[in-house]
Amino acid sequence: MKFEPNPNAFTIPVRVYYEDTDAGGVVYYANYLKFFERCRTEWMRQAGHDQSKLASEQQILFVVRKAQCEYLRPARLDDQLTVGLEVEKLTRVRVVFRQHVRRGDEELVTGTVEIACVSSTNMRPASIPDFLYEKLESLK
Repeated sequence: MKFEPNPNAFTIPVRVYYEDTDAGGVVYYANYLKFFERCRTEWMRQAGHDQSKLASEQQILFVVRKAQCEYLRPARLDDQLTVGLEVEKLTRVRVVFRQHVRRGDEELVTGTVEIACVSSTNMRPASIPDFLYEKLESLK
């Protein structure tokens, strides 16, 4: 399947290692969620806001509220993948990311991950700080 790149998308490269695969030699299905997490973390880091600083300086954390994946084709040992994200929906407390894993132009996995911003002190919903909200808005 050919895809059209979105100028607001963010991607990272991921190599498939032996530890990522199951007994059949393909990427174990739960590991795609790990790849999605790495992509969101690296996007945040590139935006200048690593998770540990947000927790210590802003007293906020991002937690996964919901995740859904559609597995289209398997990835295998040593494959070079591209993991990407785009913002689908944004509120003051939640972000829904569209995410994908591709091998070249071939779509392997698609999904959505909804994260919520919570206070690090009581784990209750908290507003996304304006500086970060504006950056997330630019990805829409």
